[in-house]
Amino acid sequence: MEKLKEKYLRPGRKITDQFILAAAITVLIISVSQTFFPTEWAVGPFEALLGGDHDAAMFLNFYFIFISLWIYFILVVCLFKVNRPMLKAAKYCSPTIKNGADGAVSGNGNRAGNNFTGLLIGLVLGFGCNAFCILISCLMGNIRLEYSGFKPVPFIAFFICVFIQSAGEEIVDRWYLYQKLRRRYKAPWIAVLLNSLFFAGLHIFNPGMGVLPIVQLLVVGVLFSLFVYYYNGLWIACAFHTAWNFTQSILFGLPNSGVVSAYSVFRLDAASATDGLFYSVDFGVEGSIGAVVILAAVLALIMWINHGKGEHTDVWAENDREALEKSAAVNSAVN
Repeated sequence: MEKLKEKYLRPGRKITDQFILAAAITVLIISVSQTFFPTEWAVGPFEALLGGDHDAAMFLNFYFIFISLWIYFILVVCLFKVNRPMLKAAKYCSPTIKNGADGAVSGNGNRAGNNFTGLLIGLVLGFGCNAFCILISCLMGNIRLEYSGFKPVPFIAFFICVFIQSAGEEIVDRWYLYQKLRRRYKAPWIAVLLNSLFFAGLHIFNPGMGVLPIVQLLVVGVLFSLFVYYYNGLWIACAFHTAWNFTQSILFGLPNSGVVSAYSVFRLDAASATDGLFYSVDFGVEGSIGAVVILAAVLALIMWINHGKGEHTDVWAENDREALEKSAAVNSAVN
């Protein structure tokens, strides 16, 4: 038993980092954030912004209230000193780190994802994967889309609020919970898999949930976790998640986790929709075998590109090293 602990557990772990407790604490923070947050106050301003469209305002507010996750989880990280090293996993990181006059690149800077390049990569990947599934579904005749109309103000407002919602979920899973698990377990794959299981579990009661949607959620959860592992890419994960949700829900009016938006540029002719390789009537693109294959292909590509490169940033190893250096400096000064 002691050998297993030594092999898999970090010396500086906390009891609350154990998966069951960490997951329970995460759910508790989510519950508190949703309970003690005024969920309806923004509906009025949104309705005025959207020209009196109450249904669209309610749906926009549905995305916006995920700002509570940002507020509460950032507070939990900042207020508790033991969690503050997590801030390193969310801060801006330059795409390149240069040493000396020759400008040689060192470290993992060329793989950094928490920057505007990372945001762009995430947006392109998220849009590309989802749009490809929709295109094939249209070509195969499983769905028919009708142009509903483009209005700049709702379009921008929904993009911002979808980002709030999608990034809020990533803050919960790929920032807070992932880092708690990394602090406990030496093996990164444990944090990757467990946080992906938690991510899928959060969606288990969504409308139309079934086996394929759960598999898709697990695959995309691992993909997003590997963005963090290989690139320190919380920003990439937030952007991919946003583009995926925005593309299917707001651009093309398809179900997002089984829920259809009250506003979209295109609108689905739901009566003519049929199940297909890249579309599920019950759950949308996300419930299809095609979506699972596309996301798994991106996952495999990321692993192939980064084969042998290892973890970009281990904030807990860095924290322990900095603590030792500080302690050594204090002892040296005393002596």
